[in-house]
Amino acid sequence: MTTTATSRLLRLLSLLQTRRDWPGTLLAARLEISRRTVRRDIDRLREMGYRIEATMGPEGGYRLSAGRELPPFLFDDDQVIALAVALQAATVTAGGLQEAALRALTTVSQLVPSRLRHRLNALEFTTIPKRPGDAAPDSVSPSVLLTLSAAARAHEVLRFDYASGRPGAAERLPPRRVEPHYVVTSHGRWYLVAWDLERDEWRLFRADRITPRTPTGGRFAPREIPGGNVAEYVSARFKGSDATNTWPCVGKVILHRPASYVLPFVRDGIVEELGPERCSLEVGSWSWVSLAATLNLFDTDVEILHPPELRDAFAKLAARNSVTATE
Repeated sequence: MTTTATSRLLRLLSLLQTRRDWPGTLLAARLEISRRTVRRDIDRLREMGYRIEATMGPEGGYRLSAGRELPPFLFDDDQVIALAVALQAATVTAGGLQEAALRALTTVSQLVPSRLRHRLNALEFTTIPKRPGDAAPDSVSPSVLLTLSAAARAHEVLRFDYASGRPGAAERLPPRRVEPHYVVTSHGRWYLVAWDLERDEWRLFRADRITPRTPTGGRFAPREIPGGNVAEYVSARFKGSDATNTWPCVGKVILHRPASYVLPFVRDGIVEELGPERCSLEVGSWSWVSLAATLNLFDTDVEILHPPELRDAFAKLAARNSVTATE
């Protein structure tokens, strides 16, 4: 069986697993083949042990039935990569299931063909556990993740086009040249942590905006990430700091709200109960004005304990939002 035919069978099997009944015409349209080829491919899957029933109807169709005995391990490349990514992330984030996830990842690696096993072995990334309120997961091609991870593991200079989020912006910019060091998943998104050769500084690049160019460049000597820990460094960058994983602006206030009301919304803030209707809150942000604006979200009186910069930020915020009465 040719590689094209094998890939088509994998796609067909993947489609059959996503819904109960598939009309033959719809399968043919999705696979861009004739209904006759669909019937032949269905027969091949049946010969491999998959129980596929014919369904009645004006057009006829197919249904994949569950059986007691499973055919051999069979996934397409993207499915295997997605499974490996999920299992590797689970070794960090799945409370109580880390050991089982690691065993499953080892099993998957042993079952896949050698050509794919080499690619999976190059897949390395750092997981920072997702928190409530983080962004929805972005859409990243498995091949992009593999390319970024392989370049970081091999210490090879990477060239890529980078979309800034503005339509057509990537086409107007020259390719970026970086020394890739880490692939990180954080706040529901994938990032490349790299040394930017043009700007001579550490940068975070969103993986869903990267289009790698080939071939990769020459090898480079790895640099030490600031602070020595990539998870701490990335967390610090999200807090507006380049050095330590702490907010650059931290203040303490008294809120005229119960502690139970405030706690669900403060993430890494410190809440102390001061009575049934009052609590203190120590929390940080990337700027003083941002911190003042965040505290106003509780829609209550705010007593500022420290520092003076926070009091000045409230005054600045009030001036920016003042409204002049007109008749």
